[in-house]
This record gives sequence, structure tokens and C-alpha cells, in this order.
Amino acid sequence: MIRKLLRRVFKRGEPYPHPVQIVEAREHGIRPEAVSNAARRTCATLQEAGHKAYVVGGAVRDLIAGIAPKDFDVATDATPDQVRALFRRARVIGRRFQIVHVMFGQETIEVSTFRAAHDADTEKDEHGRVLRDNVWGNMEEDAARRDFTVNALYYDPARGQVFDYHHGVRDLQRKTLRMIGDPRARYREDPVRMLRAVRLAAKLELRMDPTVQAPIREMAELIENVPAARLFDEMLKLLFSGHAVECLKRLRADGLHHGLLPLLDVILEQPLGEKFVLLALADTDRRVREGKCTSPGFLFATLLWHEVLANWETRKQNGELPVPALHAAMDEVLDTQGEKLAITRRIAGDIKDIWLLQPRFEKRGGRAPFRLVEQSRFRAAWDFLRLRAESGEAPQELADWWAQFEQAGNAEREALLKPETAGPKKRRRRRGAKNSAAPSDIPPPAFA
Repeated sequence: MIRKLLRRVFKRGEPYPHPVQIVEAREHGIRPEAVSNAARRTCATLQEAGHKAYVVGGAVRDLIAGIAPKDFDVATDATPDQVRALFRRARVIGRRFQIVHVMFGQETIEVSTFRAAHDADTEKDEHGRVLRDNVWGNMEEDAARRDFTVNALYYDPARGQVFDYHHGVRDLQRKTLRMIGDPRARYREDPVRMLRAVRLAAKLELRMDPTVQAPIREMAELIENVPAARLFDEMLKLLFSGHAVECLKRLRADGLHHGLLPLLDVILEQPLGEKFVLLALADTDRRVREGKCTSPGFLFATLLWHEVLANWETRKQNGELPVPALHAAMDEVLDTQGEKLAITRRIAGDIKDIWLLQPRFEKRGGRAPFRLVEQSRFRAAWDFLRLRAESGEAPQELADWWAQFEQAGNAEREALLKPETAGPKKRRRRRGAKNSAAPSDIPPPAFA
């Protein structure tokens, strides 16, 4: 019991209690109106009930860095059941980490209870990854168990103060990414932190502290121990950070891309493939920065397209028919990725729709173009074709023709149609015409 208490009181490399720095508004620069009304109301409700409550983590970090947060999290000393009892629309979720989702209209605030520092009794797997972490603690302990110093920041909307236990504000100002505690131990506890380090460094233009960066390459294989669903969520955050191109460069430099998209290395070794992927990522970054909608299905379709192409071509050379071969190639590539990334059924459906429409762009005669522009995924598929043309894989004239055809009226569309390349269709015989038609009225066979 004494040893357990001492382990709780003194963390390796992080003495407890850790001195806290209270940063006033004139120093951190957070404007109260930049904090969502839902987050302020959540903190106020908890504080009025006698609890401590703060906006925490990434939202505080981004506000100080001058970036608009995508969402807001709250940390409190109230237990999940106490939090749920204070709000009309709230639910407890999670196994490994129990949290409460508090809902205000369309916005959801994630509320977590302060957690204790890990000790010898923390449940871990054989690699050191934490499996269960629902031991409540205080604010100082909660700060010590967070990953990076820039994420261990607590903002009190009522007083406008930031509580900083690990010099996170200073690190943001110095553009440095530092880990709380021993980086190797923290990566073993949660290998996703390696991906998070890459994402934060790219997003905030931070220089990784050498102790943070050095172990990543040799410990990258721990990513294979992460549940597929969680890895997929982290991949989405990385790819839609608005800095996907920079993230990809850093992933490759640190040897992490092998554990994420095993086929990505193969794609990037092909001149067309690398150009196509980088164009797609740059296009996504632009849309994120402009506040436009983005699609996980579209982006993953671009990342895996050239592997599908290679698989499809091999199957056709082996005698398979083009359409069944394409379906088989798509399934094989997605199944391979499914072993690492839990791509949802809906997203996989979007990916397949985009891929399946690509061969149909070659048909520009008859009624096929009219049917294609009516497809619900036409616009996404055309954007995909546009990227193929920009990378040199497809003719630019083809992408331009479809852009013109979509915008044209019916009469203009008819004028744009290309002549049919197939032979004349065999005329369908009218019912009952067998005996009434003269032999001279029956057309010759199409192959005559």
C-alpha cells in the first residue's frame, strides 16, 4: 500500500505536485467569444453545482495559436454519473475511457473526469498499451497523464485564466513539441501518440523535441497493436487537418506510413501515383482551409486508386472480363486495408462508387452520358477524373468535355455527343411482324 501511494505521489521524470502557472488573458490572448457557447454553459453548470470545470486540451491550444477549434472538450472533477445528472441531454460512453457527451442542439461537448496518473496497477497489454483507465484523480494528476505539454492546458471561461502545469504556453510560443514524461513509455502506453505528434507538428508548425522524435522510427511497429477503428479515426484527423501534404512527408520521414496504409509506399514509388496522391492531398488541404466540405470516401479513393489499377490490369491480363475484374480488384484492395483501417461500410461504398464510374467516362456517345450525369456520385467522380487528368493519367480533353457536358442544356449536349464506335444495333422485330413482313423488309444481320 505504501509503495502504491509513493508511485502515485512521484511519477518517473515528473515530480508531483507539479507547480502550476496561472496565465492571465493579456498573456494567452484567448477571446471569451471565441469559446463556444455550449462549452461555456457546460463549465458554468458544473461550477454552479460545486465542481471544477475547464475547457481543456486541443481547443485551448488552438485558441492560443490563433486557430479556430473544431470542437471543445471539458475536464471536471465530477464523475460521469454526476455530469450526466446535471444535463438534460447527456450520455456516458466508452470503455477504455469513460466520458460524457453533453448535447446542445447540433453541438456535442465531450466531458471527461480528471484521471489519476498511471501506476503499476494500471491494466496494460503485453506491449505496454493501456487497456483501461477509469481511475479518477485531481487536476494536477490529469495534467501529468496528458501526452504533450501543449495539450495540458486548462481554460476557465468564468475567470479567463489558463492553468498551465507543464509550460505548454511557453512551448507554443517557442514552436516546440515536448512530451510530458518519458516519450518511450508514453508511446508504449498509447502508440497513437506517434501519429498525433506528426499531426500536431505539421498543423502548428512545431519542431519536435529530439526526445519526442528519436524513438518514433524504432517504435513504429507498435502501431500494429492499435485497434483498427481507433487508427481509422486518427487517420481521418491527420488527413483532414488542413496539412495533409506536410503530414505525409513527416510520416514517410519517420517511417510511420507502413503501419497506416501498407499500400501507400507502393503507390508513392510510381511517378504517376505519387503525383496523383499529392495533388489529391493538396486539394483536400485547400478545401479544409477554405471551409468547404470534404469527403473521407473521396480521399481514400485517391490514396488507393493506383493499387486498384494495378490489380485490375493484372486480372484483365489473366483473362478476366473488365467489369468483374474491376469489382474483384476493388474488393481485394479494400479488404487488405480493412485489416489495418476500419473503413466503415458507408465510406467503402462511396469509394467504390467513385471507382466504378471512372470507366464510364470513356463512353461519350448515345444515351450513356445523359445517364451518367444523373448519378448521385457524378460530381465526386468527375473531381476524381479531374485529378487524374492533372496528374497526366487521363486526357485533359476528357475531363474538360464532361465539365462542358454537365453545364450544357439538352440541345448543346446533343451537339457534344461523340459518334458511336460500335457497329449498328440489330433492329428489334415487332411482335406479330414475322408473317406480315415481306422478306425485303427484314434487315440483314449486323455482322453481314
